Amino acid sequence: MLFHKMPQYPAVKQALIKLKQLYHGPQGFMIDVVLFAVITYGFHLFFRQYASEIMALPFMAESGVWLADQVYYISLWFNRNILGYHITVEPGNTMWFSNGGYITVNTSCSGLKQFYQVFVLFVVFPGPWRHKLWFIPLGFAIMFLTNVFRIIALSVILLWKPDYWDFSHDWILRPFFYVVLFACWVWWVEHFSRPQPDNSAIQTK
Repeated sequence: MLFHKMPQYPAVKQALIKLKQLYHGPQGFMIDVVLFAVITYGFHLFFRQYASEIMALPFMAESGVWLADQVYYISLWFNRNILGYHITVEPGNTMWFSNGGYITVNTSCSGLKQFYQVFVLFVVFPGPWRHKLWFIPLGFAIMFLTNVFRIIALSVILLWKPDYWDFSHDWILRPFFYVVLFACWVWWVEHFSRPQPDNSAIQTK
């Protein structure tokens, strides 16, 4: 039997070396920003395209209901016990406020999509797995608290500035998820994906 040596591709090898040098050079952070945008927006488009199929899966449906319940109960408790709002409730995770307005926390408000955005982003993005194993669950917790804050903020707006509720929901507090996600990503890049060199280790004469 004859064995043939695999052909060499020096042009490809040189191109990969140049890409690696570019990534670790001064333009590297901008490459990271583009990669963040591609992963995040790509997942957003994928989820929006196949949302009905994804949420039809039993595990996804049950997870969405459970998350929506937790967000609802915590925000309801905060509205009643910390902010002192008079709220009546009805089945379906609905809070009725004293001015006749209401907020319903359903599965689309559960934050489940943001959980999976965190998961996909930090699994795909470069970095050591020993840190990903705790950073991704931390990202879940941050997204959950962000969602609770969002529902509480919408409650305040609904009661005091109801005319601004739709605008705040669609153009401020929904994009706020991505602001928080971007902040988590910057933290990851600066401390784990692209850690700064330890200047203390540099010996000076």
